[in-house]
Amino acid sequence: MRIETLKEELSNITEPRRTGFGNIRHKLEDIIIIGLCTVICGGEDFVEMEEFGKARKEWLEVFLELPNGIPDSDTFRRVFERLNPKELSQCLVNWLEAEHAKRAVIAVDGKTICGSANAEHKAYHAVSAFVSENQITLGEIAVPNKTNEITAIPELLDLVDIKGQIVTIDAAGCQKKIAEKIVGEKADYVLALKDNQPELHENVRLYFDTFRNELEEERRPDKCHGRTERREYRLLTDISWLEARKEWKGLKAVGEAKAWYMKKA
Repeated sequence: MRIETLKEELSNITEPRRTGFGNIRHKLEDIIIIGLCTVICGGEDFVEMEEFGKARKEWLEVFLELPNGIPDSDTFRRVFERLNPKELSQCLVNWLEAEHAKRAVIAVDGKTICGSANAEHKAYHAVSAFVSENQITLGEIAVPNKTNEITAIPELLDLVDIKGQIVTIDAAGCQKKIAEKIVGEKADYVLALKDNQPELHENVRLYFDTFRNELEEERRPDKCHGRTERREYRLLTDISWLEARKEWKGLKAVGEAKAWYMKKA
């Protein structure tokens, strides 16, 4: 991924330090990029940002100016505490989107971060947009708990440019308004259909059960983690029989996926 593109995006961030006193020794983009590299490599605090910078100084000098060397931990703390988080987030989103300009599959999913809970705080739950092809998270929104995913997903879609992409969402996001929003952004969707849409789910299930032997299917055997898996997929592009299709903006097909697992004895 190109650092120059990131530096261009970071130039749009508001400088949080007072600039009229001649006391700024380190460039804002240098501080942010060192901090980001530290976090990507597993660092967790401002001391580790300083340590990472000093340990990788020769490498960092290839693409950063570093006019006064590596900032100390206090400098990292002051700058990151004063940065506008929305500006930084938007810059990173713009950079990542520029790096995956071709048509991609964006998986929108909620997750609870293991080990994030303590005596003072509940576990951290977030909804993120992830491109598995290049292992990039395009955007993320924190939510109080899993039940808030439905309201968070539209906010996340506002943050990420999905135009021309394919958006996949689990059953929590199988909502008419979310489908309409995705189509409105000129993107396509694949939504998991389960019991949270009971009438639609039952109609689709009955159709597949009734005409199963007449439908083409694809089977994929696989072995993973000491068990044998068998998966079957069926897709219907003729959904003229489905009355509810008119209620779902852009609905073109329905599919069925089944999986069987056999553990080794």
